[in-house]
Amino acid sequence: MMDQKPVRVAIAGLGAIGKSLSSRLAAGVVPGVVLTAVSARNRHKAREFVSTFARPVKVLTIHELEAEADIVVECAPANLLPEIIGPFLRAGKKAIVLSAGALLFHPELAALAKVSVGAVLVPTGALIGLDAMIAAAEGQIHSVTMVTRKPPPGLRGAPHLVDNNISLEGLTEPLKVFAGNARDAAKGFPTNVNVAAALALAGIGPEKTRMEIWADPTVLRNTHTIKVDSDSAKFTMTIENIPSENPRTGRIVAHSVVAMLRKMTAVLRVGT
Repeated sequence: MMDQKPVRVAIAGLGAIGKSLSSRLAAGVVPGVVLTAVSARNRHKAREFVSTFARPVKVLTIHELEAEADIVVECAPANLLPEIIGPFLRAGKKAIVLSAGALLFHPELAALAKVSVGAVLVPTGALIGLDAMIAAAEGQIHSVTMVTRKPPPGLRGAPHLVDNNISLEGLTEPLKVFAGNARDAAKGFPTNVNVAAALALAGIGPEKTRMEIWADPTVLRNTHTIKVDSDSAKFTMTIENIPSENPRTGRIVAHSVVAMLRKMTAVLRVGT
């Protein structure tokens, strides 16, 4: 029997998550998966970064990645999502998306994947309980609410705060900065609540998924509490994520992508 070819992975974006993920894949933590290429806004710094890896990794533009990989992992600004994953989907390949909120505003990407037999994959990321949500969605879900609390630095610069002149300077007690549905949350906080988009996609949709966002100087971790009421189960889940070098995202996000890649190549797969 011939050995199976390794799965070639490209990473688009070398922020805190992209760097962590690149380093782990380059170190061979997932058997059968090899990092072949990366892209970043600053290609000079990207070349310096990958030069420390044990095996060569190409530094390319996002338009050049598809020819070098079977799967792309999107770790870039949300506005680049169609540009990054479009070529892979058109080629019938897979795209792992971290900017899940952007998917709510680009339904054509899922439609493209359906036509081309490609696939858009959203990892669990900084969430908890997506397996339970997916199972509950096979029946009837009555309600889903999610409350996110983040240290103020993790929310600064969000469009919703800017548009509504909400200042977080000198905050000494928790401040609710948003209440609404997951679609509006994804629009107002595009780098902060991809977890809400993932929850909505797994459950009852972005319009019916309710969301609160708090700027909370009393917490040190990005905290998400989810409450679900369905005809098969009623459950409440809370996760406290340690921020990465980028306070908007948790360290667990990179681990989640590694776990997804490991599961894709494993012979024993645990979880829905």
